[in-house]
Amino acid sequence: MFRMCYHRISQSRPQAIFTLLLAVFILLPALSSAKVFKSDEYIHPVAPEKDQAKLSFVIAKQLQYRHYRQMVLDDQLSSKVFDAFIKSLDPNHTFFLASDIKELGRYRYQIDNDFRRGELSHAFKAFNLYQKRHAERLVYTLNLLENEYDKLDFSKDEELVIDRENMPWPANQKEQNDLTRKQLKNLIISFKLAGKDDKEIRELLIKRYKNQLNRIKQTNSEDAFRIYINALAESYDPHTQYFSPRVSENFDIQMSLSLEGIGAMLQSEDGYTKVKRLVPAGPAEKDGQLKAGDRIVGVGQGVDGKMEDVIGWRLDDVVQLIRGKKGTVVRLEVILHKSKDDHKTRIIQIVRNTVKLEEQAAQKEIITIENNGKKQKIGVIEIPTFYIDFKGAQSGKADYKSTTRDVRKLIEELKKEGIDALVIDLRNNGGGSLQEVNSLVGLFIKSGPTVQVKAADGRIAQLQDDSDEVVYSGPLAVLVNRLSASASEIFAGAIQDYHRGLIIGTQTFGKGTVQALQQLEHGQIKLTHAKFYRVSGGSTQNRGVLPDIDFPAIYDKDEIGESSLPEALPWDEISNADYKDSPDFKDVLPALKQQHAQRSASNPDFRYIQETIARIDKKKDKKVVSLNLAKRQKEYQQSRQEQLDIENRRRLAKGEEPYKSIKELDEKEDVLGLHEDDDEEEEKEDTDSRTLLVEAAHILADYIQLKQNELANK
Repeated sequence: MFRMCYHRISQSRPQAIFTLLLAVFILLPALSSAKVFKSDEYIHPVAPEKDQAKLSFVIAKQLQYRHYRQMVLDDQLSSKVFDAFIKSLDPNHTFFLASDIKELGRYRYQIDNDFRRGELSHAFKAFNLYQKRHAERLVYTLNLLENEYDKLDFSKDEELVIDRENMPWPANQKEQNDLTRKQLKNLIISFKLAGKDDKEIRELLIKRYKNQLNRIKQTNSEDAFRIYINALAESYDPHTQYFSPRVSENFDIQMSLSLEGIGAMLQSEDGYTKVKRLVPAGPAEKDGQLKAGDRIVGVGQGVDGKMEDVIGWRLDDVVQLIRGKKGTVVRLEVILHKSKDDHKTRIIQIVRNTVKLEEQAAQKEIITIENNGKKQKIGVIEIPTFYIDFKGAQSGKADYKSTTRDVRKLIEELKKEGIDALVIDLRNNGGGSLQEVNSLVGLFIKSGPTVQVKAADGRIAQLQDDSDEVVYSGPLAVLVNRLSASASEIFAGAIQDYHRGLIIGTQTFGKGTVQALQQLEHGQIKLTHAKFYRVSGGSTQNRGVLPDIDFPAIYDKDEIGESSLPEALPWDEISNADYKDSPDFKDVLPALKQQHAQRSASNPDFRYIQETIARIDKKKDKKVVSLNLAKRQKEYQQSRQEQLDIENRRRLAKGEEPYKSIKELDEKEDVLGLHEDDDEEEEKEDTDSRTLLVEAAHILADYIQLKQNELANK
């Protein structure tokens, strides 16, 4: 066009000028339609408030003198807090530049002095720089989406390191821009693999990043203060935490179990809202779709309300979206907890409700096992939490509910039905009343100590069962998994130490610390002040309870459990308590393990669990992904084929028709309302759970037979 205009200038200058202006006029709309985002309009530095300075001093003192882990506020702790603060802001080494970290490094050994003086300027300087860098990255990404989406080359052989926790920060903006471009490409590929088209992907991501930019504009000084103070608090241990007034309100509601929501404890992690645990008998736990470790990326109101993207949102804002009136529907878009790629999400629909104590009650059933031609009845009591109706007990109500009272009643009923052995199922039981776990142990042992509690000042107290009454004295097993925590670990540890029963399952969570809430002038602090120890002297902290007979670990202990948390208090031991145990199981354990191994090797469902876990383990250490779309599609299809093969091996072994193709498997899942994840089949969890429970019953049946043979040979 410009060449044509130049030719006309040589013939007729006025006509040529007019033509040139016309061409520019025609081109201007196309040039101006390219939207350019600028980070400056989203950045507003925040400053500390006067009461926050005073509060920082008070909290530092409280931690120094009242926390179980007594640490001096010195340069060593200062350095630890510095690293924790930077990690909480930029865990994936994406936003800060290497020069930023070098500049902020001047404050590494100043933090202890800052807390003594109630000085927050250095912390807020770091936070404001992070906000600036974060906005710059979002703006750069938006400009790529708006103006260069079609130029992104998905045929190029590039790779992206997806776990950047130990990677260096970008050396300069050019390197950072290249990293951002690769991260965007990876995200787009994930959406393409999920079946979304370019128009849908582009619109969704533009909306997501605009939302995140707007949230940066809404950031206030309380946000900065909370992150900084928690860098100090969590440098002591992962369960010590400062709650601002708004977060404190949400915490109180969750602890009282009175919220009209979904019954889930949530936490913020790397920009995602992660499910920490489910409240037993809550709407989410009863629904069965949401699991601990799942990440919530979207929240929608009602059965067809607009899905709000919540990646990058503050935790308290996400909680507000999820909470609502009893009987209303909330929809959650989640990334499944074992997923190593974010391209598969699940839409979960949950009806909000309150959590009722009676729905958390222990339940019983009987599993009949045929062993050498003889049928044996194995009783099962599932205990979802250690509960007690405190108000009912204090008011003298005759039929108030508690774990011990309910389990006692169920045991008596099972005994009347002629059970030969009993399984106490504590899987996914996150704990509860210390009083109840103490009295529950007493149903299975004669009088004696059940747990030791060591305070920060070194004093040791023991909880005792003072009654010689034993409600159940027959063969016993306790079934646990990685989500069995706190009071569950006290019970399992006591049963194991007294050699009263077999512990079956996987290593437990390892939550062996005690917290107390302390009110502050502004918010409150949850502080670890004591530690649990078994009667044998070993702590339940960090290590948890190790089973006598291991089952496949469905939950990855590197991702879930106390040992996976930064600054978790270590395992240690104190002197054992004075208690009288029964003979141990060492004479029968080798035979029990051998029979279990033989049975599980021929059980299609058990083999399926083992194969699926092995497949996940093979992938979990993958740190680099290809940014070549064709390669990723091939990898995805290979992964789906592996999953189909594992599923069909199970179906054939059970006499069922195998699926002919991945498409048929997908169609079947769609009919059932199920969704397959690249790394696991979440929909099989109910079957898997039952398989493990039945196997525990088989192990107890084996134990009965071995003991009978032993008596016959005497």
